[in-house]
Amino acid sequence: MIRANDPALHSWIEIAADSEFPIQNLPFGIFSTPERDPRVGVAIGEYILDLCVLGRRDFFVLTDLDPTVFHRPSLNDFIALGKPIWRAVRNRVSELLRNDNDEISGNSDLIRDCLVKQSDAELLMPVHVPNYTDFYSSLQHATNVGSMFRGPENALLPNWRHLPVGYHGRASSIVVSGTAIHRPKGQTRAPDAAAPTFGPTRQLDFELEVAFIAGRETALGQSITPYEAEDYIFGLVLFNDWSARDMQAWEYQPLGPFLAKSFASSTSPWVVTLDALEPFRVKGPEQDPRPLPYLEFLGSRHYDINLEVLLQPQGSGPVSISRTNTKHLYWSMGQQLAHQSSNGCNLQVGDLYASGTISGPGNGSYGSMLELTWQGTQPLQLPDGSERRFLEDYDTVIMRGFGERNGIRIGFGELKTQVLPAI
Repeated sequence: MIRANDPALHSWIEIAADSEFPIQNLPFGIFSTPERDPRVGVAIGEYILDLCVLGRRDFFVLTDLDPTVFHRPSLNDFIALGKPIWRAVRNRVSELLRNDNDEISGNSDLIRDCLVKQSDAELLMPVHVPNYTDFYSSLQHATNVGSMFRGPENALLPNWRHLPVGYHGRASSIVVSGTAIHRPKGQTRAPDAAAPTFGPTRQLDFELEVAFIAGRETALGQSITPYEAEDYIFGLVLFNDWSARDMQAWEYQPLGPFLAKSFASSTSPWVVTLDALEPFRVKGPEQDPRPLPYLEFLGSRHYDINLEVLLQPQGSGPVSISRTNTKHLYWSMGQQLAHQSSNGCNLQVGDLYASGTISGPGNGSYGSMLELTWQGTQPLQLPDGSERRFLEDYDTVIMRGFGERNGIRIGFGELKTQVLPAI
């Protein structure tokens, strides 16, 4: 186990006991301030450690590491250096922040130069995303949606338990937390109508997901195994894959999601490394039938990460509407990436792979409005007296996620997005 995960570690920076960014986490991101152009930072408590400043002052004397890699508008160049470098940098940051190390803490001018309050910074897109794949890996979600549209007896299509179903989404419309989105427009057809109409969606929905960032490329024609996959994964983010359900129902046959999904997807700004999530490994659900050999794996390849969705109507406070966990996913990240590459599709650094909506076994653990309101037939009753079948203009959706063990909480921060009217 990497020493940076030791629950006994403490930082010289004061960190609240319930903080999602203790010294055991140290997620990477991109930030800027009026005085600092975009650069790489690490979250620690309420602060950001500016790696650009530390790199210029030779705090990272590592093989093949050019310190200017921290002065970039995305993490891609740093990620491309490979897992040994990510791990060495995270371990070095941990060392610098420990309460028994005075390399930074003993220099008040350096503290002022390299520490920025998160509240004083703008958190930016952490990576440039060349390609985006969205999977459909939650058994409960697939069963719920299939039951709505095909009946319980035909809920899962014949291929679902044999492969991680997915599709290629639109990378250019992925935005970072805090970026408002506009209600999309498209074709819909009412059940009793002979022809479609065009206009703003009336069934805007969120999808609670996690996504992983590819950290290593492959050559065209090369494939990898589920066991090799973790060497190709840099870390995880929270992900909201917005959906216009009425547009999707009309357009998706025969080729699948298109305009109902491509208008926007939202990601949290901090990328939590697999090293930081190591304490939260768990075995996944039993897979029946047994996967084909190229998807088989043994051991604990899933993660125990608590997830929550809050809905905040304009002028009201946020209310929790769903709680679930990534351990409910049927297909693991390793299987997803192995399947993606199995036909020889080449992977690129910064590629984003989303889990698909994550739903648990009960109504309060469903990861979309489609399920929480059962296609709008059972509206949510909110404390302000309003109800929701789907999202309304000026609603804000907030997603949170964290693992917790041995009194240490490893979190992702908030993924927060407001819905604006259609343009």
